[in-house]
Order: sequence, then C-alpha cells, then structure tokens
Amino acid sequence: MDRIQKNMLVGTVSAFAVLTVLYFFVPDINAFVNNAFKILSKADVPALKAYFLSFGPWAPVTSALLMVFQSVIAPLPAFVITFTNGLVFGAWWGTLLSWSSAMAGAALCFYLSRIFGRPLVEKLAGAHSLELADKFFEKYGKHAIVIARLLPFVPFDPISYGAGLTGMSFRGFFVATGIGQLPATIVYSYLGQSASGTVKVLFFVFAVVTSLVIISAALKKRFERRLMEAK
Repeated sequence: MDRIQKNMLVGTVSAFAVLTVLYFFVPDINAFVNNAFKILSKADVPALKAYFLSFGPWAPVTSALLMVFQSVIAPLPAFVITFTNGLVFGAWWGTLLSWSSAMAGAALCFYLSRIFGRPLVEKLAGAHSLELADKFFEKYGKHAIVIARLLPFVPFDPISYGAGLTGMSFRGFFVATGIGQLPATIVYSYLGQSASGTVKVLFFVFAVVTSLVIISAALKKRFERRLMEAK
C-alpha cells in the first residue's frame, strides 16, 4: 500500500469514526440524518430540494454528507440525491458534487470492508445483499464494478462492500467506480436541472423518480433471483 492509499485509509476510517460518533451522540445530527432519510425513502424530490436549501451556503456540504451517510448506514436510492443536486446546483456543479460524494461513500465502504471484514459488512449491508454481491463478482470477475455501476438496479453499496472482501486493488476499484457511475450521474443531474423551470415540471420529475424507484425495485428482484439461481 503506497503513501496515498495509506493517507486515504486513515482519512476514511477517521471520517467514519467521527460521523458515527456525531450520529449517535449529537441529537441535532441524528435528527438531521433521520429526517433526510425519511425524505429519501419517499423519493420526494421537492421536499429534498427544500431541505437542502434550508441550509443556505451549507447546502452542498449537507448533500455530500447525506450521500456518504446513505452509502454506509442506510442504503437508499442515491439517484434521488443526484436528481436534486442537479435541480438545486445545476447540471455541472450537481454532477461534480454527486459524483465526488458518491466516490467518497464508495471508498468508505470499500475500506470498512477491507479493514473490519465480513462480520461488520453483514451488519451494515445485510447478509443477503452481501451474498448477492459475492455471486456478482463470481459471475463478472474483474468487470463486475463497471457493470454494477452502469446498471441502476444493481445495489451500489453492497458491491462496494463486496469489493473490499476480494483481492481487488483499491486503485482498480476506484477507477472502475468513477468511470461506471459517471454516465448516470450526468444524466440525472441534467434532468434535475431541466426540472427547475416550473412547479409543474418539478412534480413531473417527482413522478419520474418515483417510477424509477418502482421499476428499479422490480428489476432488482428479478435480477437477484436469476443471480442466485445461476450455477
């Protein structure tokens, strides 16, 4: 492990420790995260937009922290955040914010898995999700990361955790994640920006996002069933 990776490892573990302490021991932080997760679970774009804007100049930081938190603690549809970032910050800055914060969340999952091993990962991601990730890596090998990032119905976070349990290098994982998730990030951010014109369009986007959640859930179940049945 080179110096850069060591520094990233120390920073990742330190950030996770700090965020965990803040979440469990600071009531305001706990309320902030739980409220945001409640909005995310409903795929409520207008509500998430209002939530981000309520933090004023700290809105980008709020969005980034939420993206990282949802990666580690409670996996939820991250593309709802990406949509909203495009709506609030514009396509270019929204893409940059969503992409970089998702990369940070993926790196955190990877290193948590590599450092603490399967027992912790099963508690964070769930044993079933991790088993599916194992199957995915068995089927697609070194191409698993890029494929997973390109398919919206493949869970993002279990793949990040699963990668940390393999012999894959962090550099390979990080590059593949960055490349694989960029197209969808650009598309969602652009659509989010396009929805900023009127309330009518905004609610149309909300309907689209809700539909995507439903479709992704259906495809996910079908994909998981086929993956588990594969020899």
